[in-house]
Amino acid sequence: MAQLRAVAGDITRRDVDAIVNAANTSLLGGGGVDGAIHRAAGPELLEACRKLHGCATGDAKATAGFRLPAKWVFHAVGPVWHGGGHNEDELLASCYRRCLELAREHAVRSIAFPAISTGVYSFPLERATKIAIQTVRAHIEDSGVERVEFVCFNSDALLVYERLLTAGS
Repeated sequence: MAQLRAVAGDITRRDVDAIVNAANTSLLGGGGVDGAIHRAAGPELLEACRKLHGCATGDAKATAGFRLPAKWVFHAVGPVWHGGGHNEDELLASCYRRCLELAREHAVRSIAFPAISTGVYSFPLERATKIAIQTVRAHIEDSGVERVEFVCFNSDALLVYERLLTAGS
C-alpha cells in the first residue's frame, strides 16, 4: 500500500523520483511553485517546456528534472477558481490523475505534489486538498507509486493536509 504524507518545505529539494509543477498553460514559467521549479531546474527546463507547446487545463506533461534532485517534473495545469460552477473540481482531479498516469509511464515510485491551484489561481485550500487526497487514493494502485508527498509551503496548508489525511478524506 502506498504511503501518503504531508510535509512542509521546498518542493524543489524533495528526494523523490518526480515533482509536480503547478504550471500555467504556456508551461514557460511563472510565479510561486512554477517560478521556483524553473529557477532550481535551470534554463534547460524552459527549453524542454518550449518543445511541449503548452498544456491544457486539467492535463499534465513530463520533462526531465535537469538540476533538481528529482529525475522528472510533471507540469500540471490546474484550474483558476471561478466560484465552483465551471468544472473546477473535475479539472483539478484530472491534474492529479494525469500525474499518476505519467508516473506509471515513467516508472516513478515516489512523487511530490504541491497544492495545485491554491495559490494565485485561488482554489479554496480545503476543497482542493480533499480533491487531491481522494483522487490520489482512488488512482494510486494502478500507478506503481509507493510514496506520495503533499509538499506544503506554509503551516496553514500543512495543517489542512495532515487533518484530511488522518480523517481519511
